[in-house]
Amino acid sequence: MAKLHVTTTINGEPTEFLCDPSQSMLDVLRNTLGLTGSKEGCGTGDCGSCSITLDGRLTCSCLVLAAEVGGREITTIEGMAQGDELHPLQQKFLEMAALQCGICTPGVLMAARALLEKNPDPTETEVRFWLAGNLCRCTGYDKIVRAVLETAAEMRSAA
Repeated sequence: MAKLHVTTTINGEPTEFLCDPSQSMLDVLRNTLGLTGSKEGCGTGDCGSCSITLDGRLTCSCLVLAAEVGGREITTIEGMAQGDELHPLQQKFLEMAALQCGICTPGVLMAARALLEKNPDPTETEVRFWLAGNLCRCTGYDKIVRAVLETAAEMRSAA
């Protein structure tokens, strides 16, 4: 089967790659482009570990065919920090130990960022609802939710 040539934008950078028609975007990110931040936890869109934004919309990269992303804008966990400066969510997750093994962390961070971009003042219930698509097997989610709420408050006061 012939490889397809795809031109897209990933983390603000024009990017080209070759892929099989049936190859997932997660596979291309990790194995072709070396962007290993997104993790494969399930391969069926149930765990959220591979979450990216595609044209600003949170999605599981394991469910997207790489052949379908031509001309679109993708942001991965690698695009969250600005150089050496961590995104406020990343910094707060470190400060509050809102992570353990790290498999779910990239997806949780991408989902939390998407939430705060849509709603800068979420309630705890809204945070829990928004993050419900991200499965964490190590924590009870409390530190994660607290970190998102504290980041939201700090980002609002800095604005």
